[in-house]
Amino acid sequence: MNIADIATNEYVEVDAETRLGKIRSLFEQRNPKGLVVVEDGEYAGVITQTQLLQSHVKDDAKAAGLTRTAPRVERTADVREVARLLVEGGVKIAPVFEADRLWGIVTANAILKAVLENLDAIDVSDILTAEVVTVGTDTNVGRAISLLRENGISRLPVVDEQNSLVGIVTTYDIVDIVVRRMDKPTQGDRSGDTDRVLDMPVYDVMSSPVETVPATATVRTAVETMLENDYGGVVITPEGEDRRVVGVVTKTDVLRALSYTEREQMDVQVTNVSLLGSLTRETIREEIAGVAEKYQKMRVRHAHVRFHEHKERLRGTPLIQCQIRLRTTQGQVAGTGEGYGASQAFRVAMDKLERRVLEAKGIRADEEYRGQLLRKLGEL
Repeated sequence: MNIADIATNEYVEVDAETRLGKIRSLFEQRNPKGLVVVEDGEYAGVITQTQLLQSHVKDDAKAAGLTRTAPRVERTADVREVARLLVEGGVKIAPVFEADRLWGIVTANAILKAVLENLDAIDVSDILTAEVVTVGTDTNVGRAISLLRENGISRLPVVDEQNSLVGIVTTYDIVDIVVRRMDKPTQGDRSGDTDRVLDMPVYDVMSSPVETVPATATVRTAVETMLENDYGGVVITPEGEDRRVVGVVTKTDVLRALSYTEREQMDVQVTNVSLLGSLTRETIREEIAGVAEKYQKMRVRHAHVRFHEHKERLRGTPLIQCQIRLRTTQGQVAGTGEGYGASQAFRVAMDKLERRVLEAKGIRADEEYRGQLLRKLGEL
């Protein structure tokens, strides 16, 4: 399937000189998934609402300063390839070109709607993120923003003292409070007002009750829930009344699953490829394959490597966080590390990943030994 039938030429376009204050208003009034930025009549990039939250750029700044590159695709591009490009670019919108001319856009939602009927074949347990970052009801907004940025996520489940889900905080829940409200003129000490906002407990801004999806549901059910409610992701809980958080499934997780391949060569996706520097995709693939071979019964179905740049620098080199997540025939395994530059961060993450792979191998070996011993005892 290609995107010719799901791409649209109905999109919001702004000039690179447009003030960010106007762009914030456009998001509030028209709620687009992204804005296409043009400069001198030519495509320049996109701006998303998430970017506005994650930056502290003032309203009088120009759109050009916050524009980010999104993958260019042709109207005849394959849906799976476009899904991969969206994941790797960390965006939910891509400009569509026809004969080197900007024709329109394709969105993540359009792709998900087009493949909805095929998603009954996948369970949410196959693609969920099990290592979920959560916050308590008394966690303040400032800490919540830090967690969103540090982990490159857009939602935080809120749990009570029994780790039971009571609400959720997303970038959209706090964008008005943290960005728009802090930017408009106030009386008295402005820094004091800012502190009061950041000190607010997430309980005051969270959404509740939270609509969840059971771990036994299909991915189609999860996607239908996201599309019907305009969610970017859903919290996964056990079947029944149990409100423990067992995972999260986002639209990005589903797009990543769509781009899985059946090729013999390991399927590796890299998010934020612009941070790679001298590190290459081939090196990443070879290193991961080398670790996987140490546990011969484990076959890697898909590998996702995500890089995130912190503001801290050492002699001009940024501090990078690298997150590696493998979906394998023996379950999920992950490793995270930080270092100055992508290569160092990747090595630290790989060291942790290797330890976890070997731990999994040891646990499985112990289980097999116990099983053999019990069978022998049963024969006596």
